Amino acid sequence: MENAPKNTLSLVVITFNEEHNLPRCLQSTNGLVDEIIVLDSGSTDQTKNIAQAAGAKYHEHPFAGHIQQKNHALSFVETSWVLSLDADEALDETLREEIKKALIHPRASAYTMNRLTNYCGHWVKYCGWYPDQKLRLWKKDAGIWTGINPHDRFVLHKGMKPLHLKGNILHFSYQSVEQHRKQALKFAQIAAGQLHVLGKRYPAWHAPLRAGFRFFRDFILKKGMLDGKTGFTICRISAWSTYKKYSLLAAMNNG
Repeated sequence: MENAPKNTLSLVVITFNEEHNLPRCLQSTNGLVDEIIVLDSGSTDQTKNIAQAAGAKYHEHPFAGHIQQKNHALSFVETSWVLSLDADEALDETLREEIKKALIHPRASAYTMNRLTNYCGHWVKYCGWYPDQKLRLWKKDAGIWTGINPHDRFVLHKGMKPLHLKGNILHFSYQSVEQHRKQALKFAQIAAGQLHVLGKRYPAWHAPLRAGFRFFRDFILKKGMLDGKTGFTICRISAWSTYKKYSLLAAMNNG
């Protein structure tokens, strides 16, 4: 659709076994978006049925990395604007209203917004987890997903600058500490592999040094202690994940 109506909006979500999270994500954009694009990487649960019941344009593609998957999902967009959410995210009411206003009277080609994370029932205000600003609303073709897997980020074309919207993306991250540990290890493995491919090399002592600094930064400098026991748990796992990433990288480089 080369001549898409002005200021129409697509919600774009990549999924894999997201039957628990996807309904909340889609519900939060009801009445706001003109189309929903769901790109799935082989779910075995009810993700497909949930997406199609919500009227989404459902596509499947083998998972090649978070960055690659999100860029591929953008190829299906037929509107003039894009809203990108992860399946475990949702818009709060303030952000919904801000997006509506931005589409009626755009003051920029892209917009950032804060993300507030719920961890095992606790809203995390510190640990470096908030405001966790994200660029998630932009004009179609305004940029591209990049970064180092699994940590993707959307980068605008040269010369474009985003404005910031009030409100929050609500991020429902982990339901248990064990779930967090498993995901942290998975991300550490992916990141170590990506750094290895890029030719990054660090001595063995780098892993504990990086991990120690990560804990000090998140728990002390970023006031993780103010999130109480939850803050300590988050900072401890983040430091452990950092240690695993660099120790795995050292093993790959010496293998």
